[in-house]
Amino acid sequence: MNFSVKESLVLKKLRSGQVATCFKVNIVDPRSAEIAAMSGFDCVWTCMEHVGNDWSTIGQQVLAAKAHGADLLCRVARGSYSDYVKPFELDASGIMVPHVMDAEDAESIVRMTRFPPQGRRAVDGGNADAAYCGVPFVDYLRDSNLQKFVVLQIEDPESAECLEAIAAVKGYDILFFGPGDFGVAIGDPGNPENPRLREVRRKIPELAAKYGKFAGTVCNPHNYQSLVDEGYRFLSMGADVVGLSQYCQAMVREMKIFGSAGGGDGKEDGAGDDDKRGGQLRQEGGV
Repeated sequence: MNFSVKESLVLKKLRSGQVATCFKVNIVDPRSAEIAAMSGFDCVWTCMEHVGNDWSTIGQQVLAAKAHGADLLCRVARGSYSDYVKPFELDASGIMVPHVMDAEDAESIVRMTRFPPQGRRAVDGGNADAAYCGVPFVDYLRDSNLQKFVVLQIEDPESAECLEAIAAVKGYDILFFGPGDFGVAIGDPGNPENPRLREVRRKIPELAAKYGKFAGTVCNPHNYQSLVDEGYRFLSMGADVVGLSQYCQAMVREMKIFGSAGGGDGKEDGAGDDDKRGGQLRQEGGV
């Protein structure tokens, strides 16, 4: 019996001109990923850069997303080629590489994550992405390059200076703007209206289209359509920790209002209130 490499829902939608949606999970329990997938998101974004996931957890999150037809995107920790290819071998549909600094960095990532002739990715074939040797070998090499996507994050002013050179590198799929770290790096954290930040956000979809890539970033319900109008097609909205925190805080506020919560003076501490600068990033789930 022969099997095939899993078709990526994200790539299918992007290649047909549609918008692909994503939801970020920081909670390591795979049920969080499953809830996002069963709710209708095209992709679930998990993280090895900032979250204490291990490879076993990533594998369970992949299965949880696949059970409802969604892709699993893993933001990797910067490291060796093994850190980049293991999510693929667990059958994640995509990887996201943070803080890509220049074209040489982008070329190195492509070389580690694509099979020849696009790169020099190491071959195994005995893992979930090849159906444990069930996918014919040549098909596995070809279709992995076609159905697994690579996302490069632009998060630093240094990478913004060589943005066109990064966009021109062949072999990856999505150029993704991370406004959180970018704003911190330029000394204006949490301000989506900073002129330097807005200029980079504007340029990314233009250069992505010019060089055959797709543009991605984080969004919220209020700026979703404006980002689509700017040319963004891969959009991540929300995060499990944001939703759970807001729900819990709302329940506590309601209990205080109805006099059902003991202790304290009944005053809200403001923990659930969004300040002008940080609120948007919290809605978007951060990057």
